[in-house]
Amino acid sequence: MKEFINFGWGTLSGTRLMYRMETVMQGKMEPDRKTWFSMWFLASIATFGLAFFPMFYRLINSRNKHFRRESDLEMQIAAFIRKQGKEPPPTSDGFKEMNAKAWTAAIILVIPAFIITYLLSKDLFAHEKHQDMILASAFPERMFMPQTIPIKKYALITIVTLGVGIVYWLYKITNMYNAHFTAQQKIENEIVKLMEEKRVGESV
Repeated sequence: MKEFINFGWGTLSGTRLMYRMETVMQGKMEPDRKTWFSMWFLASIATFGLAFFPMFYRLINSRNKHFRRESDLEMQIAAFIRKQGKEPPPTSDGFKEMNAKAWTAAIILVIPAFIITYLLSKDLFAHEKHQDMILASAFPERMFMPQTIPIKKYALITIVTLGVGIVYWLYKITNMYNAHFTAQQKIENEIVKLMEEKRVGESV
């Protein structure tokens, strides 16, 4: 985001470990794109299901873009933690890209739609849990709460309703991604403030 600025913390001396933060955030051309489930669902009804294809593509593509950016941001936060003389928590196993086009095309077979919904849920749960651990290590005085994602509950509803419950599950996980994107913007602004506070405190 444009709010991320250059703090002027040096380069080779180790006092400018967060220099690339500015580059990472300015390189983001647009904020995370939210998906409005109700609009897409109604469009799918009107088009006899055809609108589900661009909807799933948008969901997967937004997930990929967000996780890719977060992977870069995580490296910068880890550098900041090391600057504080602490060892950052283990990084995630790495961002795993989902082929948006292939997965979207596959929903014509129906079953992949269930798999995609599950993967979107599982990935967001793991992402928020890891993000919370990273942020807590960098800024222990603040708390960043991950969302509760009851995957087993949604899966059970889907099974009991013979698959119809997938609509509810998809609705919930779409809203959870939207909430995560909104919270992310606030977190990024907060990170800037906290880093600036620590920088000022060190210079006093």
